[in-house]
Amino acid sequence: MTPVLQARGLVKRYGKVTAINGADFDLEPGEVLAVVGDNGAGKSSLIKALSGALIPDEGEIRIDGEVVRLSGPLDARRHGIETVYQNLALAPAQDIASNLFLGRERRRAGVLGSVFRLLDTKGMRAEAARVLGELGIGISSMTQAVETLSGGQRQGVAVARAAAFGNRVVIMDEPTAALGVAESGKVLELINRIRERGLPVVLISHNMPHVFDIADRVHVHRLGKRVALVSPRERTMNEVVGLITGALRIDENGQLAEVAHAVTTGLRTGETGT
Repeated sequence: MTPVLQARGLVKRYGKVTAINGADFDLEPGEVLAVVGDNGAGKSSLIKALSGALIPDEGEIRIDGEVVRLSGPLDARRHGIETVYQNLALAPAQDIASNLFLGRERRRAGVLGSVFRLLDTKGMRAEAARVLGELGIGISSMTQAVETLSGGQRQGVAVARAAAFGNRVVIMDEPTAALGVAESGKVLELINRIRERGLPVVLISHNMPHVFDIADRVHVHRLGKRVALVSPRERTMNEVVGLITGALRIDENGQLAEVAHAVTTGLRTGETGT
């Protein structure tokens, strides 16, 4: 299968610091791909490059096999890539429907929309209710202000927005961070529902139990590049942690091998960044 989203040899430097150091990336159709790595491994920079928030110095990004240049987040959106950031990027004082269509508001038909620029509030609320209903997000009123919602419900609104407008890829940055057990479970259910709709998901997470619960494959990022791409059904959690820390590596035969005196020298010397 042709990967939906692919990168080869991405490099991004900030002066003497190399944040992305020849990174590769492959997202297959309909899968949940977890991206894991220590703080400073470069995974955030990689995701920013894939979502258009960062322009790499070298390498290429492909969508459905075609090389593209993502000049910004809006450009990534036009290619069907939606990102749910850790801060959710919601407007707390506005209602749910307004947040779902934030920056993409619909105007009323005819003169009322084209001349007087009136919004189609009724239509947006109906569409918001439909999308949230399909994803099983239990919020009854689309007129409710986002600031009155729980953390899990706010995450649900952000995920629903990405699912509503993303037609190729949904990228989720630490979606269960700061959530309780019950709310985290609901977010994982949302990810499952998005996958069931045929939309691939990139999940950035430090929570290894969540990764092993939901991911089809795990992309291990270290020192600015991918060091392993493994299946959670074939590798244990401890083995993936070993790959993250550098205590283990994948040899030329695809087997795990121990690394003697493994230390994160790249992180300590500034060879790789965020």
